[in-house]
Amino acid sequence: MKYFLSIVSIVFSLQLFAQFEPKSPVKDPQTFNDKSYNFFLSKRLKTTMNQRDSLHQLVVAFNKDTTLRGKEYRYLDSLYKALTAKYNNCTEKNNELKQQFAEMNAKYNELMTKSLSDAERFNNALKIKAEELEAREKRLAELQGIINKQDSLLNALNDAVKKALLAFKSDEITVEMKNGKVYVSMSDKLLFKSGSAAVEDKGLDAIKTLGDVLNKNPDIDVLIEGHTDNIPINTAKYEDNWALSADRALSIVRLLSNQHNVNPKRLEAAGRAEFYPKASNETAEGRAKNRRTEIILSPKLDELYKLIEKNRR
Repeated sequence: MKYFLSIVSIVFSLQLFAQFEPKSPVKDPQTFNDKSYNFFLSKRLKTTMNQRDSLHQLVVAFNKDTTLRGKEYRYLDSLYKALTAKYNNCTEKNNELKQQFAEMNAKYNELMTKSLSDAERFNNALKIKAEELEAREKRLAELQGIINKQDSLLNALNDAVKKALLAFKSDEITVEMKNGKVYVSMSDKLLFKSGSAAVEDKGLDAIKTLGDVLNKNPDIDVLIEGHTDNIPINTAKYEDNWALSADRALSIVRLLSNQHNVNPKRLEAAGRAEFYPKASNETAEGRAKNRRTEIILSPKLDELYKLIEKNRR
């Protein structure tokens, strides 16, 4: 029974020790409870001290580990912040580059569109110019063909006239080709007496020969010009050199038309008086050269005029 009570007392003391905070050991314990208290208090204290020491070691280790982790954390945090700043900077630059790329791409597309448009306009203009050049070359070829034909006709006419008039002297008739025309110059002494418009016999032969050549070349227009020297004339029939030169030209026109059947539509007469001299009127020889009748033969330019008129439209 006494043993049982002791056990109960111990349990009760433990409960009290568990319920209340431990106090200092009881000095000079007399009772069993006091002794039990001191006993358990000593054991608890040792356990607590051991736990405290273990806990202290854990705290030291933890503090040491925390310091290292703090340094690592701070390093990693600074590295993270630096990388974040770089990332943000790269992101900003990337956005700027994207914007620049978009602008440059828009300009490129605009330039490409404009370039293609300009190239198309240039090609169209070039095509039009090429067509115009081709048409111009065609017209030039046509004109050159007509001119070549006329030159050929003129050369043949010049040769035919020279050959036909070989029987006449050089101081009576000269034949030359200039300015795209054949000039047949007949002297005054071959055709007319002084102050007269009536053609002499030898002159009639020359006009007949020329009429034959003209009839063989129907595409030739004929201009007859009467020329005098500068010595004034004043007769009952002619009041001045204008009248005399014009009447002489008309005499040749009438002979070619009436007697040699040259189409009158091809003939034209003009009096030039003394205003187109071939030589100086200061000498007798010069005045003799100026007293002449020029028969100017020129190819008809109908085809050329038609082509020019066609190109004007």
